[in-house]
Amino acid sequence: MPASDISRRVGAVVVNYNAGEVLARCLASLRHGGVTDVVVVDNGSTDGSLALLQALEVQSRLIRSPRNGGYGTGANIGAQVSQRELLFICNPDLVTEPDAIERLTEALDARPDAAVAGPMLLEADGSVYSSGRTFPDLGDALGHGFVGLFWRDNPWTRRYRLLGDDQHRARDADWVSGAGFLVRREAFEAVGGFDEAYFMYVEDVDLCWRLHRAGWEVLYEPSARVVHEQGRSTSLRPYRMIAAHHRSILRFAGRSTSGRQRLLLPLVAIALGARLMLAWLERFVSTLRANRSQSTAALD
Repeated sequence: MPASDISRRVGAVVVNYNAGEVLARCLASLRHGGVTDVVVVDNGSTDGSLALLQALEVQSRLIRSPRNGGYGTGANIGAQVSQRELLFICNPDLVTEPDAIERLTEALDARPDAAVAGPMLLEADGSVYSSGRTFPDLGDALGHGFVGLFWRDNPWTRRYRLLGDDQHRARDADWVSGAGFLVRREAFEAVGGFDEAYFMYVEDVDLCWRLHRAGWEVLYEPSARVVHEQGRSTSLRPYRMIAAHHRSILRFAGRSTSGRQRLLLPLVAIALGARLMLAWLERFVSTLRANRSQSTAALD
C-alpha cells in the first residue's frame, strides 16, 4: 500500500499524560509509518511533555484537554479533531513498527464487517503482551482476578488472555487492547466513541462490546507489531489507578450482564472490593521490597 494512501486515510490520536520522552518516539514511529495527521490530546501533563512536543521536528496538532477525564475522554476529543476515515488511537508510550499501520489498514480493507483491528503488543523486552481476548465468563474473571494476584500463570488467566500460539495467529476476537488499535471512524462515531464514565481501564473492552452489539466485528492482526512501554503514566499514581481499574470492571459487569447473572452483581461488587484491598496490599509489599533491594544495592 503506498504511503500516500496511509497519509490520506489514517489519522492518529495520541492521548498523553506525563509521558515525557517516550512521546517523541511514539510520534516519530507514526510518521515513519506514513501517518501525517497526528493529534495529541494532553490531559494536563506537568512533566514538560508539552515543551518537548513543541521542540520536536515531527509535526502534530496539540489539543489541551480542559480536564483530565481519562483515556477515553481524551481519545474522543482527538477523534473529533481528526477527519480521516480510519483512526489509530494509542497511548503515548507506544512505538509502531514501520509497516504496522499498513498491515492494520489492509486487515480492515479485507473485512468490511470489521470495525477494529488490533496489533501484536510487544513488551520492551520483546515478550508478547496478550491482546485479542475473549469476554471472560464469571468463573474465569474471578479466577484470573484473585488467583492472578499471586499466581500469574494460573489456568484461568491463561484461558482469559489466550496465551501461547493464539497470540501469533490472525483471528476474530471479542476485544483488543486499547493501548493501540485502528478503528473505522464510521463505527466509532456510530456507537458514540469511548464511554467517558470510564476514567482508565476496561474502556477498550466496553467499546468492543458495544461495537459487537451494533453488528461489527473485531480483528487481531499479529503481523502488525508495536512495542508498548507499559505503565509510564499510570505508575505515577499506582493506588489511584488500581482503584480506577476496579471501578471500571464493576461498571462493565453492570452493563454487560443480563438475566439471572444480574442477581450476582452485589456479590461481584463485594468481591471487587476485597480484591481492591488485596491489590493495594500487593502493590505496597512489592514497592517495599523494591525499595529495600535498592537500599541494599546502594550499600554494597
